[in-house]
Amino acid sequence: MSQSKHSSGQHDSSHAHAHAHTHAHAHGAPVAPVDVHAHWYPQPWLDLVAQHGAEHGVEWRELPGQGPQFRVGHVVTGPTGPRYVDLDTRLQAMDQQGVAVHALSLSQPMLYWAGRELGLRLACVFNDQLAAAHEAHPQRLIGLATLPMQAPDLALREVERAARLPGVRGFYMATRVLDRELSDPAFFPVYEAIEALRLPIFLHPVFVIDHHRLSAHYLTNLLGNPFESAIAAAHLIFGGVLDRFPKLDIVLPHAGGAFPWLAGRLHRGWEKRGDLQHIERGPLEYLRRFHYDTIGYSDAVVDHLVRHIGADRVLMGSDYCFPIACEQPVNDVLANPFLSDGDRQSIIENNARLLLRL
Repeated sequence: MSQSKHSSGQHDSSHAHAHAHTHAHAHGAPVAPVDVHAHWYPQPWLDLVAQHGAEHGVEWRELPGQGPQFRVGHVVTGPTGPRYVDLDTRLQAMDQQGVAVHALSLSQPMLYWAGRELGLRLACVFNDQLAAAHEAHPQRLIGLATLPMQAPDLALREVERAARLPGVRGFYMATRVLDRELSDPAFFPVYEAIEALRLPIFLHPVFVIDHHRLSAHYLTNLLGNPFESAIAAAHLIFGGVLDRFPKLDIVLPHAGGAFPWLAGRLHRGWEKRGDLQHIERGPLEYLRRFHYDTIGYSDAVVDHLVRHIGADRVLMGSDYCFPIACEQPVNDVLANPFLSDGDRQSIIENNARLLLRL
């Protein structure tokens, strides 16, 4: 990276901190907000998809003035305009929001569709670009590395490589890998390695259940994504993953989706069905094994998480920069009337800094 880009990153860092302090002064302590749910498509990653995606069923087209749009199965992503790709555009948006740090992550369609060889290449390109972004803007950008989970042996190799890259502070996975749930024992060596590194796993839906019923009214996102998170959480609990890896941190997106609201129903099933009692504790007791972002689009949703799970398990997120993203994630937390100043400080900054070891 050039010196000019590096210098720009340092300047932008100071700018963002000034904005963050301005936003927070009205509520007491100044903060340096961390957005843990911020998607990014590096141009070299897009180029590799454009070059080889068609061989694996990716439909790709350029929309004039808007950039590429691609489809994998029922998942349509894009058009990926400058906000998704260009870091300078992103930094300007962060300044306007008062956000100091983005934890960059790949979003739909991720890369499980790409098979072994291309999947590994896509993961390596993305993770290397995360490191380059961090080196260019070390105070502003960190990375959540992606893994070719469709090939667990290659994913394990990439865990070990990516963890050594500058700025990588966690890993990003889908709520299921093609047709395999996250409780599949084939993934256990990957979890073991990540747990040993003391790095978190952030989850995000890609393909959702019964998408044909959800194709209208944007329901694939509005309903499909939150229920995918609940399904993944249930498999991690009943599949024994959380018991087997007691120090593994997992972050559920979209305020946990439907999981926090259905944990009592899952718990009731555990109480009444002998076939679910292979786990010693009921699902309600696993609520605090997860972390949750603030993307619930409701003060009451965040209040529910804080009151019933704990403010220390909630992290600020925006879903940058998708159409229904939270446009002012810092203000959303600061203006929430249900939260104490201590809760706000924890959610906006402290929890993420502890979890991501910043």
